[in-house]
Amino acid sequence: MGRLRIGMLLLALGLAWTAPARAEPMRVVATFSILGDLVRQVGGDRVAVGTLVGPNGDAHSFVPAPADAQAVASARLVVVNGLGFEGWIDRLIKASGTKAKVVVASTGIVPIEEDEGEGHGHDHAVDPHAWQNVANARRYVANIRDGLASVDPAGAATYEANATAYLARLDALDTEVRAALAGIPEARRRIVTTHDAFGYFARAYGLRFLAPQGVSSQSEATARDVAAIVRQVRRDRIPAVFLENVSDPRLMQQIARESGAKAGGRVFSDALSEPGGPAPTYLDMMRHNAGEFAAALKE
Repeated sequence: MGRLRIGMLLLALGLAWTAPARAEPMRVVATFSILGDLVRQVGGDRVAVGTLVGPNGDAHSFVPAPADAQAVASARLVVVNGLGFEGWIDRLIKASGTKAKVVVASTGIVPIEEDEGEGHGHDHAVDPHAWQNVANARRYVANIRDGLASVDPAGAATYEANATAYLARLDALDTEVRAALAGIPEARRRIVTTHDAFGYFARAYGLRFLAPQGVSSQSEATARDVAAIVRQVRRDRIPAVFLENVSDPRLMQQIARESGAKAGGRVFSDALSEPGGPAPTYLDMMRHNAGEFAAALKE
């Protein structure tokens, strides 16, 4: 028996010695925090995700640093939103010299186009904020899943399972958002936000959003733009104005003050909150925004 135990011990030690070391997680770079969260949900433990524009950061005004080029250079996969959201990303990828595969998460989504009449005097533009409709987030997840599997075929089954589970959570979220907004009277389904980041939300969930800025938070709202919004808020008795987490609060404060509209809570448009905040994940963000809109608009 002693010899048997010794033999088994030596065998076990031999197996442990020859077993391959656990592979390092695959490095993935996402351009901004909302995308980063979606990649983490699908990638799980097989990925190490870095984001270029972090929580509460404004991707419209982001200026890449040398460290960002290094992060992109070391990645095996880069996930971007597309639709013109990251005006700096093509230059950054080229400057980094990366060999990473690039996945455009919005591929397959029919974008909303804004013309001069809808954009308060701003140039014709495509609205890049497609994630504000949960149905579009499903497309993001599918594209991320396929991108991860193309670079890491050994993890394809894991990515498929993670994506399937997360898609079920998105379906539940969509139902929850619709239920939260269902009790808002038709006459009160109007909101002012800082820039046109909620067009997809408006079409999906039956609200109307006005903004003094265009689809980019960097668009300059002129005095004429602001005056027009104030007049419309007064004329149409728009109930509330909301501050976005990526915007200067002074513009919304001015509109609320001059129009008499209620100042609603802070909502999240282009970025998640910090980890301890009210919107650290995509699911939390959509749930939080719907709750803020409902609280301000229901009579």
